[in-house]
Amino acid sequence: MQIHHNFDAGNIEVTSIKPEHIELIIPKDTNSEFLQWFYFKMSDIELGSTQNVRITNTGDSAYPDGWENYRVNVSYDNENWFRIDTCYENGVLAFNIPTDQQELYVAYFEPFSYKQHLSLTDSAANSDLCSVELLCNSPEGKPVALLVIGDPNANKKTVWFTARQHPGETMAEWFIQGLVESLLDKTNDNSKALLENHCFYIIPNLNIDGSIAGNLRVNTLGINYNREWENPSIEKSPEVYYCIEKMDAIGVDFLMDVHGDEAIPYNFVTSLMGIPSLKADIMEKENAFKQHWMNATNEFQDVHRYDNSLPGKANLKVCSKQIGERFGNMAYTLEMPFKDSDANPDLKNGWNGKRSMEFGASVLKVIKLSSDEGLF
Repeated sequence: MQIHHNFDAGNIEVTSIKPEHIELIIPKDTNSEFLQWFYFKMSDIELGSTQNVRITNTGDSAYPDGWENYRVNVSYDNENWFRIDTCYENGVLAFNIPTDQQELYVAYFEPFSYKQHLSLTDSAANSDLCSVELLCNSPEGKPVALLVIGDPNANKKTVWFTARQHPGETMAEWFIQGLVESLLDKTNDNSKALLENHCFYIIPNLNIDGSIAGNLRVNTLGINYNREWENPSIEKSPEVYYCIEKMDAIGVDFLMDVHGDEAIPYNFVTSLMGIPSLKADIMEKENAFKQHWMNATNEFQDVHRYDNSLPGKANLKVCSKQIGERFGNMAYTLEMPFKDSDANPDLKNGWNGKRSMEFGASVLKVIKLSSDEGLF
């Protein structure tokens, strides 16, 4: 039995390999105390054997509630993923891997690799509806792409999507891929109508360094980008700094910052309640937007979510709160589950890349309807 993690987003540490019994720990994020993301390959598996894997430090993870009713992701080819039975007890995550093949991959959630990221941006660039701008370079010198879909020179509403501030939340980039593919589909009447009056600014991965490093929540300098929006640094959080600079230059009529939540097994969005300059009609507009999304898909709900901030107590270091305060317009944090979605359970696959893509495509009709109604 061999265990490998020296690849894009790989993250695990072996403490013991014995016949039929493997013990592992999750390393901390780079220059950080966060730990939660794991992703590794197992090879030379004895066919037909029983192989029990125990990750022994999950009780020390950033979000230990995330392991309750969680089922681990497994793939034979690193492309087609499925869930297996998993037990969390006394701070240990345990599961028996399938042994009908000699190699398999194990991950916290279905990965979205840097290669996939480049494929997404290259494919978008091939459309005459899209231009790809260099927002900036990451601290480690990787280009950070900004997709501009629609005509930026016309007097159109500006719609922003940002994703993977927290790099281990890979469902966020799956969501963006589904959204981008639908938006660039010239046979899609809703998308064609949207682009007549809207220009989309989309950053598929705001934290490429952390993604490649296999971090859950920070870049390789240990910076949590979604706490940088009040006072970003060119040196430590250039992606946030230059994103705000671009937003200030062209405006923001609508923002959705896409994330994943470890503990809550539902899709939901946050509210702007609690920002200092809260407008009187914001709750009415937010409720209308959420109702439109619930009408569009049964994957969205508004019962299980974060509590609203108290008046004047919103954290303006967070992207959606800062942008809502800065521009006075609709701004959401979207959360999707690492677990299955209890709204529509899927025992085999759980919440995964495919469902995230479909969910991403679904929001475009909601944006069109909300814009037509003057919600933004």
